[in-house]
Parts: sequence; C-alpha cells; structure tokens
Amino acid sequence: MSENKPTEAFIREVWHSYLTTGSMPPGVNPPWYERKVFRPLISRVPKSPRCDVCYIPFEGLGGRFSKTFLGVEPSKLNPHLCNLCERYAQKYDGGVELEISMLFVDVRGSTTMAEDIRPAEFSRKIDRFYRAVTEVFYRNNGFVEKLIGDEVAGFFVPGFAGPKHAAVALDTAKKIMKSLGYGSPSGPWMPAGIGINTGIAFVGSVHADGGVTDISMLGDSVNTAARLTSLAGPGEILISERATEAAGLRTEGMESRSLELKGKSRKVSAWVLKMAK
Repeated sequence: MSENKPTEAFIREVWHSYLTTGSMPPGVNPPWYERKVFRPLISRVPKSPRCDVCYIPFEGLGGRFSKTFLGVEPSKLNPHLCNLCERYAQKYDGGVELEISMLFVDVRGSTTMAEDIRPAEFSRKIDRFYRAVTEVFYRNNGFVEKLIGDEVAGFFVPGFAGPKHAAVALDTAKKIMKSLGYGSPSGPWMPAGIGINTGIAFVGSVHADGGVTDISMLGDSVNTAARLTSLAGPGEILISERATEAAGLRTEGMESRSLELKGKSRKVSAWVLKMAK
C-alpha cells in the first residue's frame, strides 16, 4: 500500500482504530510529537489549556510554537482535544460505520421567543445556550458536530467517551438540562428538549464548498436521534430503546412513548426522562 494512496480498507481501519481506541493502527507513523513516549515530556511544556490526550499546549509560548511549527491547535469538534482528528480526515478521506451515541439539543419555542425580544438580545440568548451546551459536551469527551439555528448536535465514540458511551450521553443530557436551569430555584432560563439514540452510523470526512473538510455523522440512526429531539417537550429527554439498553437505564416509573417519526415507516419506542423545572 502506498502512503500517498491508501486503500479504502486501510482508510476504514484508520478511522475505526482512532474512533474506538483513540490511536492510529499499525502502519501509520504519526509525527514524533504525537507518539505516547513523548507525552510526559510534552506535558511539562507551558501552558494549559492543552490537549487532554497528547498534552500539547494551546496557550503561552508552547501553544504558539505548537500552532506555528506543528500545525496543532484546538479541535473544532472538542477544544479540549487537539486537531489530530481533522488532520487525519484530510489525509485519510473516508470514514467507517460503527456504533455511537448521538445527542441532539433543541430550544423549544424559539420562534415565539424571537418575536418578543430584539434580535441582538435573542442572539445573546442563543449564544449563551450554545456555550452552556457545548461545554458539557466537551467535559464529557463528546464531539459537537454542528451548531445550527437553535440546535446543537453531537456524538460520543468509544475511543474517547469509553465503551459505555450511551451512559455518558445520558449523563451529558442531564447535565445539559441542569446547565439550562432545570432543577434550579429560578427554573430554566432556556426551554429545551433532548433526544438520544445509540446505533450504527457513518462517521467520517465530508466536503463542503471550497474544499473544506469536516467530520460528520450520517445514517438512519442519526436521523432517528434528530426526529426524537423534535418531539421532546421542554425539559424532556427522549431516549430510544437501544440507547436505554446500552446505557443500562432502569425504566421503572418512567413514561414510555410509541412515536411516529417523520420519514420512518414504523413507530419508534422511546422512554421519557422529565427534568424538574
């Protein structure tokens, strides 16, 4: 196999290894600064914040050196990690199908909200929503795929969130609701609904106009997560049956719903976790 023209099978192997273990497979020779043997040394280079995996600094003299000479900077998917994933997406154009957990967060009643306040104030509220939600994703080793309108879409893979990524997704959903004010004495400052699904999805590189390479999740399981979110009321977390099983969630006393999802020929069952206002 030529390093310049990797086969499709090797590209799938690269993606599968990275997303399930956090490391490259045999046959891929990473730059010296990405090798595990150098991590104790790199961890002493000033200063934090730095990549949670390889310890390369993002700030200070070390951060400036890393960005200027190594091309290393915070990841667009999770700024607690470096941009290794995006760089490999450009080099190994493709992806892999694997089981992941997907989490979508959507503001409820945003159209009405926008009618009642000035555009600048609405923008500040949505920006605050983005920051609150993404920070919880990042702390739980999730990847934020996109911010669009009044929605945040993200996913969890075993190589970073661990084999119990469904349980991590559920924990993330609860913490997101808490960050939005659910359960606080003053109540939620932003009404939102959440959908969670676990299933097989394609994770890999996609191309936008201008040759920009992004990492995305695609497939029926992703669509199901999005559709669940659209039906989640304020303060509700809708969890698919597969995500419920994978998370080991005890459902005694929880409401079960059989839902008709747009574009799906069969009803989908989900459990409802309601957060206190």
